[in-house]
Amino acid sequence: MSDSPSAHAAAPVLDFWADLQCPDCHRALDDLRALRARYGDRLELRLRHFPLEKHRHAFAAAQAAEEALEQGQCWPYVEALLGRIEELDRAGESFLVELARELGLDAEEFDTALIDGRHILIVDADQAEGKAIGVTGTPTYVIGGERLDGGKSQEGLRERIEEIADRLLADQREQQA
Repeated sequence: MSDSPSAHAAAPVLDFWADLQCPDCHRALDDLRALRARYGDRLELRLRHFPLEKHRHAFAAAQAAEEALEQGQCWPYVEALLGRIEELDRAGESFLVELARELGLDAEEFDTALIDGRHILIVDADQAEGKAIGVTGTPTYVIGGERLDGGKSQEGLRERIEEIADRLLADQREQQA
């Protein structure tokens, strides 16, 4: 998922496989911000859903993120949500709607989306694809065909992502020359 799915068709893609109730995914936000600052539109960052069974509100949180995408505010919503996972733990799914309201999104539409399940297939498809490519925990990154598992340790992952992104961008420049 990205805020503009077709705007960066030529840009290399970094898939961020996440559970939106995961403390490790919250810690990954600084790396994601740094990557967005460094690469901007030259690297497409896509949120991919991999809700873990141990986080009982993660599946609903993934659906809420999809609704935020529909409303054009995917990353602001995701960052706010990951920054407040303790509140999600305590308040449950009603917090997802309240957070949307706080961010100025259409909270009634969030509530309806969570009830009618309009985004379930997207979340299910992401989770199935993640399992098929070997994602077992979160965060996991995939760039240039390489899977980088941050579930056990995130140390050195941003540097490795930058190495791969730089190589992909250099290859892209060579092909265009």
